[in-house]
Amino acid sequence: MTKNFFFFSVIIIIIFLQSPPQIQSQTIPRNISIFILAGQSNMAGRGGVYNDTATNTTVWDGVIPQECRSNPSILRLTAKLKWEIAKEPLHVDIDVNKTNGIGPGMSFADRLFYRFGHVGLVPCSIGGTKLSQWRKGEFLYEETVRRAKAAVASSGGGSYRGILWYQGESDTVDMVDASVYKKRLVQFFSDLRSDLDQPNLPIIQVALATGEGPYVDAVRKAQLKTDLKNVYCVDAMGLPLEPDGLHLTTSSQVRLGQMLAQSFADNIPNSAQPLYIPLLISSFCCSLYIIFLEILAPTLPFFVTFFLDSSS
Repeated sequence: MTKNFFFFSVIIIIIFLQSPPQIQSQTIPRNISIFILAGQSNMAGRGGVYNDTATNTTVWDGVIPQECRSNPSILRLTAKLKWEIAKEPLHVDIDVNKTNGIGPGMSFADRLFYRFGHVGLVPCSIGGTKLSQWRKGEFLYEETVRRAKAAVASSGGGSYRGILWYQGESDTVDMVDASVYKKRLVQFFSDLRSDLDQPNLPIIQVALATGEGPYVDAVRKAQLKTDLKNVYCVDAMGLPLEPDGLHLTTSSQVRLGQMLAQSFADNIPNSAQPLYIPLLISSFCCSLYIIFLEILAPTLPFFVTFFLDSSS
């Protein structure tokens, strides 16, 4: 009886450590700060994704930088609208038709969670999409609004803090798409703010590092100057790319997330003072989480086998 109980307990611990626990709504901090991540593949994250020639499939290398490690103070809204401790890849159950890797979301939150105490990320990005697919009434737009509203409702009092937007590579192919990009972008931002009832919600977008077609400069020009209040832009041009020449590398994504966080910190008034005590507590909890996940969990099967052998 004792041996069976021990074995069952160890199995439960292994399962718990290897998958981020979902968080019941009543345990979510009521003051959680919510950020929406929207756009196409570089926001969804392709850092560390490569083509496996042996299987002719794209795979993720599984490398997670320290800046992107799980942190109890950083949560993620799943495709099923449940909150869980955020874990890379953030878009794994959202951009389901593609292989996801590292994006800018986690390193962004890593730089800002101390400011708010808890950050909630709402991934909504889908690779290969044009801006026209994000218009009001289209599936991607309506799904983003639905997920954003669900994030606030399920948190019991959380608030929107901003939108991170990285899209446009697909609009560099066609001259018409590129020429009307600014008009469509302004309309998209305005509609999204209106439907979320946040007319001045901060938006930080990324100016393209590259594109799929010849009209990169036209799209970048529109992104760098939208003429909208509380819309800011960071420039990804020059950040190292994966061998495909289109997607940012893991290190570039980490850097981009930090650039987005810096832009937010520089431009948005600090409505929340730095929470030093929550920072210390969260850092301590994060360290324990990493110790269990990275060190103890892999050794548990050995100890189970050792215990069973010694008990028989």
